Amino acid sequence: MRINNLLITASFATLLVSFWNRNDIPGNLRLRPEIAAEPRQSATREQAFTAHYEGVEYRVDPEYDYELFGIVVSYRHHDGSSRMHRQAGDHLNMLDVCVVWGDNATHPRLDKLDFWNGIFTCNVQTKDTDAWQRFDIYALSNNHLLSDDEFIRDRVTGLNVGDQLRIRGWLASYTGPGGTRGTSTTRRDTGDGACETIWVREFDIVEAGRSIWRRTMWGSLFVLAGGLVVHFRRPYRPHAHG
Repeated sequence: MRINNLLITASFATLLVSFWNRNDIPGNLRLRPEIAAEPRQSATREQAFTAHYEGVEYRVDPEYDYELFGIVVSYRHHDGSSRMHRQAGDHLNMLDVCVVWGDNATHPRLDKLDFWNGIFTCNVQTKDTDAWQRFDIYALSNNHLLSDDEFIRDRVTGLNVGDQLRIRGWLASYTGPGGTRGTSTTRRDTGDGACETIWVREFDIVEAGRSIWRRTMWGSLFVLAGGLVVHFRRPYRPHAHG
């Protein structure tokens, strides 16, 4: 059964490598035309309202109608159990998602930039000087997504890097037990306070990112599982001692 043992070893190594790279930005994105546009923001007549989630009451103050199309470059799910969210009693913030649009969507070296989400931030860095010079820092946003709708909260769990998404709702500030969190209302700011806080009314993945690493990860996991089944089901043969 040496072949099966080699298969187990190779699939396990492939699984580790592909898992590590699963959130790399795919290099062959099929872009939707909407991704070229900046987010749309307009005045709203929506009044403040009360939302309840996980036994906590929040006041939500819509400031603008908002619609965003963008490519997901990083994200961080929040279930209210992280230290800062738990201490603040903030269960409403279900996800932080960092997206790019416009010229960044067609950036020829976008995959050379590294993106990651902190607890409240989106970060980007690269060692590629050309990639950085072509990157537009104002065509990127970190978005705190809010909802008390279980259907929407379930939909965001399927998000992956490289997905093209559409979010429609309100730029809003909200108040809970830990105080008030505001929202940016311009795409031209950076640093603290530059994140958009969005009460989500509609959330759609309009084009899934097709990552070769994610396909490889699931394929190698399937092969590894099959190899382990064969390994443990074959008869035990004790070695003779002479």
